[in-house]
Amino acid sequence: MTKPILCIALLLMATLIQAQESHHDDPPTLAIGAAAPDFNLKGIDGKFHALQEYTAAKALVIVFNANHCPTAQAYEDRIMAITRDYKSKGVDVVVISSNNPPALNLAELGYTEFGDTYDEMIIRAKDKSFNFPYLYDGDDQKVALAYGPVATPHAFVFDKDRKLQYTGRLDQHEKPGTGNGEDLRNAIDAVLAGRKPEPATTKVFGCSMKWSWKNEYTEKLLKEWAAMPVSLNEIDVAGVQELLKNKGDKLRLINIWATWCGPCVQEFPDFITIDRMYRGRDFEFISISADKIASKEKALKFLKLKQAANTNYIFNKDNIYDLIEAVDPKWQGALPYTVLVEPGGKIIYSQQGPIDPLKMKKRIVENALIGRYY
Repeated sequence: MTKPILCIALLLMATLIQAQESHHDDPPTLAIGAAAPDFNLKGIDGKFHALQEYTAAKALVIVFNANHCPTAQAYEDRIMAITRDYKSKGVDVVVISSNNPPALNLAELGYTEFGDTYDEMIIRAKDKSFNFPYLYDGDDQKVALAYGPVATPHAFVFDKDRKLQYTGRLDQHEKPGTGNGEDLRNAIDAVLAGRKPEPATTKVFGCSMKWSWKNEYTEKLLKEWAAMPVSLNEIDVAGVQELLKNKGDKLRLINIWATWCGPCVQEFPDFITIDRMYRGRDFEFISISADKIASKEKALKFLKLKQAANTNYIFNKDNIYDLIEAVDPKWQGALPYTVLVEPGGKIIYSQQGPIDPLKMKKRIVENALIGRYY
C-alpha cells in the first residue's frame, strides 16, 4: 500500500472511530429559541404523523415518555388532562416514545407489565384511553437524538413559530394526585400570552433514556442470571400447605408443572420472565414439579436449561392426589396449575391450564403490594 493511500485509509478510520465515539455520548438537549426538529413517526393509530401536521396550533407541546417507567406512568393522567384542557385554546400535545426496546432489560420492568415496543404502546394507549398522538421513535431514535430528552417524561413547548420556549419537567410532584403539571401549564400559558416562560428550563426527574448503544448493563445482567445456581428441593404435603399459607411479606406466585406436560414446558419461560421482572419488588416465584421423584434429575436439568434461579420444589410422593388436595381441593388435577397468593394465605388467582402472561403481569403490578409508582 502506497503512503498516500495508507494516509487516506488511516484518516477514514480515525473519522469513523470519532463518529462512533460521539454517537455514544448522550445528545444535548435542544436549546431555548431553537426551531422544532422535523419528524415523521408512526403512531399507535397505524398512521404516520409529521411536524407539519400541527402547523395550525398556537403552541405545540412534545413530551418524550415511555410505557415502562414508573415516573412516566405517574404522569400519564396529567398529560391527558393538559391535552384536554388546552385543546380548545389551540394547543396540540404529542407524546413520543423513543426508548430502544432491546436496550431495556427485564430488571427495569418491575413497575409495569409492558416494555417499550410499538405493539405494547398500542395496548397501553388502549388501556388508558390516551387522547393524544402516541408516536414511536425507538428503532433509530433519530427524533430523540435531535431533541435530546434527558429522561421520561421530558416536555418541550414550542410557540406558533415553532421556536422552543420551554424544556423540562411537567411539575415537581411525581406521585399521582400531588401535582397538576403546574410547570408545563405555566409555560404553555406564557407562550399563549406571548410571554417568555419563567423559568425557561427545569431539571427533569425520571427514568433515563434507553439509548441503543447503552446495553452494557443488560449484557452483564444476562450473564449474571445465567451464572446463578439452580436447585430443586423435595417437598411434602405439609411443606406445600405451608407455602400456601404464605407467612412472609411477599406476593407469591406458585406454578405446578411437569417435564412431561407440553403446556407446562411451553409456558415455563414466561414465569422466568415474570420472576426477573418483579424479583426486585415484594414478589417471589416458586415452582413445584409434579414429576415422579425418580425423575428429579430430569426436572433439575430442565430447570437449569431455563435458568430457573427461583425457588423450585419437587413433590416427594408418588401419590399425586395428595399434592392436588394440599394445593386446592377445587383443583381437578390437570396441569399446569397456577396460584397467586397474598401474605396471609389469601389466594387471589388460580388457573388450571396455561396463564395469560400479560394479564398475570398486570395482576401482579396492580396488586397493592407491588404498584406502578414509587
